Amino acid sequence: MEHAAEAATAALTDFFDRYGNALIAGDLPTIAACYAMPGLVVTNDATFSFATPAAVETAFAGAAETYHAKRLVAARADVCEVSWLTPALALASVTWEYLDARGWAVPGESYRYLLRVVGDKLAICVVVPAG
Repeated sequence: MEHAAEAATAALTDFFDRYGNALIAGDLPTIAACYAMPGLVVTNDATFSFATPAAVETAFAGAAETYHAKRLVAARADVCEVSWLTPALALASVTWEYLDARGWAVPGESYRYLLRVVGDKLAICVVVPAG
């Protein structure tokens, strides 16, 4: 199991790059594939749970339009810290940075993600704001 944890740690940046690109592009099936079922997003104002990929897609429908309205064209994840809770569960602190159409960096939000290694890939179980 330790080998799986090491491989997953190396894959975190790629995972969040894929997730960020999907968010910006509005690629709902890829966004949904990044979540474990059930999944949970907790914010200061609400809690969203996902029992199916279709529920994830519904929750994220319109996100790309929000990014495009702000003229954001790319998302970059800075994986600040990773703590392996078990060989299959990781807690990752991620700060997002966006790029606008001119290529300028736009600071984003920070989140903590609880991820599970499922086979040979990562899946988001829980998302909470950090800070």
